[in-house]
Amino acid sequence: MDLTDPQIWASLLTLTALEIVLGIDNIIFIAVVVAKLPRDVQARARVIGLSGALVFRIVLLTTLVWIIGLRAPIAEVWGFALSWRDIILFFGGLFLLWKGTGEIHDAVEGKDEAAAPGAGKAAFGVAIIQIMALDVIFSVDSVITAVGMTDVIPVMVAAVIIAVIIMMVASGPISAFIQKYPTAKMLALSFLMLVGVALVADGLHFHIPRGYLYFAIAFSVGVEALNLAAGRRRRRRA
Repeated sequence: MDLTDPQIWASLLTLTALEIVLGIDNIIFIAVVVAKLPRDVQARARVIGLSGALVFRIVLLTTLVWIIGLRAPIAEVWGFALSWRDIILFFGGLFLLWKGTGEIHDAVEGKDEAAAPGAGKAAFGVAIIQIMALDVIFSVDSVITAVGMTDVIPVMVAAVIIAVIIMMVASGPISAFIQKYPTAKMLALSFLMLVGVALVADGLHFHIPRGYLYFAIAFSVGVEALNLAAGRRRRRRA
């Protein structure tokens, strides 16, 4: 690998940007999950979750033949070519829909597991398992994207490492913001459900461009930012 080759650096920058964008789903999911943990272990849960994602993605990148093979049909059901990627995305989407629905129900009912007496090691372990499970789903699509962008493994590994470090830095403020504003948490949960629908659709070979989802959440975040600004203005006047 020639480090003086501009194409190498262009591939690194492009792939890093894509990995960061694809990691937004992961950051929001982690923020929602760790919000139910005691505050003194939330940062540790985020670091462990994202570190697991980093290790898993690097391991996947070292098995390129297997990754490419995930798209290969393993069975045909009523003319539908089924692959391991379809299965992973489909059930991952169902998990997000189940998780998002449960979290919204808890928020509406006013349940606060973080303050419950049983929120300890067991809750921490469950959170880590959930984070790791979704890391697998998000990592598969992320790594398949990386493989499609370049065939230089060091570039792919470097892009993944940079993206995960940025996600670690950003996950704390995002998590704090979601916990501070209940309406922001509801937006995050709605976004996760949108992603769940998109993953299920991908598993059924109906691709929904992620740009549509990101535009929807960006628009919602913009409206929520205006509402928060208006609320602060009203409080100052009062």
